[in-house]
Amino acid sequence: MPVNPEYRERLRKRILDKAVVRGPVILTSGQPADFYIDCRLLTTDPEGAFLIGEIILDMLEEDTVDAVGGPTLGADPIVGAVCYASYCRNQPMPGYIVRKSKKEHGLQNMIEGFRVSGARVAMVEDVLTTGGSVVRAVQEVEKAGGRVVRVIGIVDRLQGAREKLETADCRFTPIFTIADLGLE
Repeated sequence: MPVNPEYRERLRKRILDKAVVRGPVILTSGQPADFYIDCRLLTTDPEGAFLIGEIILDMLEEDTVDAVGGPTLGADPIVGAVCYASYCRNQPMPGYIVRKSKKEHGLQNMIEGFRVSGARVAMVEDVLTTGGSVVRAVQEVEKAGGRVVRVIGIVDRLQGAREKLETADCRFTPIFTIADLGLE
């Protein structure tokens, strides 16, 4: 199913109105930038979460996946939005979250939620710059016996994430690039 163009446009406007913070900043990658895209302002907003969940489900229609997940913290609310939207469509899709480091107590899991062993999964992330955190999360899923068939990001900053993910044999599809948002 193609992405609903009205939802995509509404999300584009919300990103530009709510999530773009101008001014010098250092990104997670360590790179300096003239603006920051704080997608948590979207993913924790009712309309933003709704739009993101619906758009990502539309994007996953052509894939056969057993679950959706991603690296904590950026992916956490995205995973929740997709799980909720999937349930509303009577196509329940469970979620998983990849930790930054192994839990030192309890079951000491690196991946929480859905057990990815033997599963085909999608991975989501909010903003991708170099793709380092997503590639590490993909490696954890593979180490646990899962297969990441697609990575979806809300925004690609066009600074190497696609190339890094392709090198890791991951299909990457952003909802938007900074060029789509007029932020280049």
